[in-house]
Amino acid sequence: MKVLLIEDNSQCADFIIQGLQQSGFQVLHSPDGLDGLFKARTETFDIAVIDIMLPKLDGLAVIEEIRRAKIKAPIIVLSARDSVESKVKGLETGADDYLAKPFSFSELQARIYALLRRAGGENELSVLRLEDLELDLFGHRVARGGKKLDLTALEFKLLEYLLRNKGRVVTKTTILEHVWEYGFDPQTNVVEAQVCRLREKLDKNFARKLLKTVRGFGYVLE
Repeated sequence: MKVLLIEDNSQCADFIIQGLQQSGFQVLHSPDGLDGLFKARTETFDIAVIDIMLPKLDGLAVIEEIRRAKIKAPIIVLSARDSVESKVKGLETGADDYLAKPFSFSELQARIYALLRRAGGENELSVLRLEDLELDLFGHRVARGGKKLDLTALEFKLLEYLLRNKGRVVTKTTILEHVWEYGFDPQTNVVEAQVCRLREKLDKNFARKLLKTVRGFGYVLE
């Protein structure tokens, strides 16, 4: 799942990004309102977390433009203002929730999960499936044929990306961009090594193999 975070305070942004990534989310970060609005219009995301006091374009204006563009993803407002009037204004602008600073990451995470469940229906949104393989995004559980698979955080994230693209060949480059989210030397074998470890857990004890290598192109889960 991808979170659009629009936050200009680098310390706060780093705190949120680290927590979200450790929880298995992808994070699309913008440090100002104009860049955040551009990303909202051109990128896909499941939920947005938007600060109110932003340079170039304030958070309420960003939310108004997002809703004007018919983007329905849930939005959580972050603000140092804790008055009733500020909360009402944020919700009336188009936000779905309001969290006052300072806040604990566990509270932000709980609110994100609650909004995602409400937006898409818990079962439909939180469980990705392919045949007898199931990945529970909220519970961070993976099972195949009813048997639990113990995956590392990186293996879980890689499997999630492959499941979201099931039946489609994904290249080494796109995996690096979406799973690791930063650049590597193109000659690195980090993807091959991680796919190999995931395949060992995913397919070794099952007759039908789901994770396949397409020589010269990449990998496909089908």
